[in-house]
Amino acid sequence: MNNKLFTPYQLGPITLRNRFIRSAAFENMCTGNTPSQMLQDYHVSVAHGGVGMTTVAYCAVDLSGVSFDGQLYVRDEALPGLKKLTDAIHKEGAKASIQLGHCGNMTHRATCKCWPVSASTGFNLYSPTFHRRLKIAEIKQMVKKFGEAVDFCREAGFDCVEIHAGHAYLISQFIARRTNRRHDEYGGSFENRVRFLNEVLDEVMIHAKDDMAVVVKTNMWDDCWHGVTMEEGIKVAKEILKHKVHGIVLSGGTVSASPMTILGGAMPVKTLAHYMPMKMWWLKAALHLPGVGPIMTPTVPFRELYFMEQAKRFQEELKDEVAKTGTTLIYVGGVQSGDNCQQIMDEGFELFQLAHVLIKDPDFVNHVKANPHYHAGCKRSNYCVGRMYTKEMKCHECVLRDGEAIPRSLQKEINCLEKKAEKSLQKQQSAKA
Repeated sequence: MNNKLFTPYQLGPITLRNRFIRSAAFENMCTGNTPSQMLQDYHVSVAHGGVGMTTVAYCAVDLSGVSFDGQLYVRDEALPGLKKLTDAIHKEGAKASIQLGHCGNMTHRATCKCWPVSASTGFNLYSPTFHRRLKIAEIKQMVKKFGEAVDFCREAGFDCVEIHAGHAYLISQFIARRTNRRHDEYGGSFENRVRFLNEVLDEVMIHAKDDMAVVVKTNMWDDCWHGVTMEEGIKVAKEILKHKVHGIVLSGGTVSASPMTILGGAMPVKTLAHYMPMKMWWLKAALHLPGVGPIMTPTVPFRELYFMEQAKRFQEELKDEVAKTGTTLIYVGGVQSGDNCQQIMDEGFELFQLAHVLIKDPDFVNHVKANPHYHAGCKRSNYCVGRMYTKEMKCHECVLRDGEAIPRSLQKEINCLEKKAEKSLQKQQSAKA
């Protein structure tokens, strides 16, 4: 194995001990929107397991941007718990990052305690709820909240912030024509649709000063009707690079229209319906109807390193701008083994993010260090995702190991999806051979 995997890396003003970053996969471990001991224990376990940096997922810059009851948002009451969390991560030798964003229309009034907002007025079928268009004065205020959130994160002891500009949350709701039907300076032309993104990043970089690393998660493409295309995704990335951020995470897909593009594989529909709260009764009921689940969350055959082809195209298209700004392109998607990690290095990516394997095996990095060909054995049933509406993020194997029961029908679904994922991988390996 190329020892580069375990060498330090300078990401803006911070030094990571190696090239592994725990990505911002939602934990649902913040009951009452406050960091819990469970959240701390999980991230400490990942830090102890060897990552260079671990990312606390989805902290909304305002209560209006919260999607789940178990999600963080910027408020003074969360500071003591977050400071305790970052101190514990640092003791394990890892850096601490936190993802900042706003869900826009991907919420419900009962959760965000107000009328949901977005780039344009409309109806979110998945909540289900109506949402309203942000006024220009509100957009300006939202931009300020992103900057204030960076100061909040510094006070909480974080080394890095990751701005979420993808997956059909608020920033990308402005970027995509599918969700932006405005006719003012924030809608219409590409320049107008990326205005909110640019204003947010201007504000973030001012507040980050010279001691906070800034990473931006962006979509290479949305993979849905009237979404951001690959060509437009490259243009968006070039806009981000103008701000000289320290890293760009290259992702894809949308939570509302193409969620399995983000995750890879199939959605465990029965699991999703089982754990979904009653306030989402409409969607919960719809998922029980034959054939509805696969239509709402179409399967994307799982492949290891499933974003590599698109990420390499971005790497080529952005090489001149990257050379000028010094920004690091960060790979994410389908990391399952030490061999995958080595391939990412061989393809020229200096850093990469991973999540599924660290849900199943927080010691993954140390295992790879001991055995370069180590495979985590994550069979990609996506049970961990299906349960996150009302339960903490957890692999089904860990659930059973810890003595928690899983309904028989859900276990049957898990087994079926794992077999399908295994067959898909075998076909791909046969095709390569």
